[in-house]
Amino acid sequence: MAETTRSEPRYGNRPTMKDVAARAGVGLKTVSRVVNGEPGVTPETERRVREAIDALGFRRNDGARVLRKGRTATVGLVLEDLADPFYGQLGRAVEEVARAHGTLLINGSSAEDPEREQELALALCARRVDGLIVIPAGDDHRYLEPEIRAGVATVFADRPAGLLDADAVLSDGFGGAREGVAHLIAHGHRRIGFVGDRPRIHTAAERLRGYRTAMEDAGLPVDERWVAPGPTDPRRVTEAVEGMLAGPEPVTALFAGNNRVTVTAVRLLTARTARGDGAPVALVGFDDVELGDVLGVTVIAQDPAALGRTAAEQLFRRLDGAAEAPRRVVIGTRLLARGSGEIPPGPTV
Repeated sequence: MAETTRSEPRYGNRPTMKDVAARAGVGLKTVSRVVNGEPGVTPETERRVREAIDALGFRRNDGARVLRKGRTATVGLVLEDLADPFYGQLGRAVEEVARAHGTLLINGSSAEDPEREQELALALCARRVDGLIVIPAGDDHRYLEPEIRAGVATVFADRPAGLLDADAVLSDGFGGAREGVAHLIAHGHRRIGFVGDRPRIHTAAERLRGYRTAMEDAGLPVDERWVAPGPTDPRRVTEAVEGMLAGPEPVTALFAGNNRVTVTAVRLLTARTARGDGAPVALVGFDDVELGDVLGVTVIAQDPAALGRTAAEQLFRRLDGAAEAPRRVVIGTRLLARGSGEIPPGPTV
């Protein structure tokens, strides 16, 4: 029978500055000076200390520094959906600004659930982040008032806070949607459908308002059967679009309220064209989509990187002591005409 041997534990105790000092043959204060980049150490001594640090795999304990300085050099980011390319770009921009300030970013997703948003935001506060950037899922953010009073700088991005006066960095959803629908009207469309997100969401409500205003500006009536706010899952969006395209007077153009709606609409309209089912339908989407330029999808493009960067810069202004009243910054959108929004209406108009 083979002899069994007991393996050594894979994980041991972290090396300390005392271990580094013993290996390098110096005092604790000398190690502290090297670790913290302080003067007063000869080049030869610093070399020995750094060799000992490398050999032992020593890492500075930032917890002690936090207790001394009262700051953790971390900020939190609460996103809606980590898988959404829009929030990926926004988060990356926040991370770059945080990195430039020597700060670690911790992020998580609310999955558009107000309770999960609150749970995540408060969990980050419990971990002593210096500040928060929140993309709201809920419409009541008074739960953050004690944290803000305690010194947690807080900025809202993409959507404003609910029932709380706080910094916000937003895209011009109203103006962008108004421009996109006006673009369809300028190309001859009079029956234009709107498929958007749930109206309780600020961005969805603003884009719907932009749609209605553009139609009103042109003196065009809106048949409520052309308006379909709600969840953005493919099944619901497909049913909404198919309903608008049915009957003797179908819509001739669609305005998609966000990138998820746009993707479903592109798939549906492409299949419809392949079947030769009716006249081509024009499409303008709010927010760009992957391969939108290749597929020829006309969109109202936001700038998620600018949203994230501006929100992060405002957060660090607050952390640096800026004490002015809460600011609201609105970032413009751009119309990218690529073909789908320039299709003229069919002969039934």
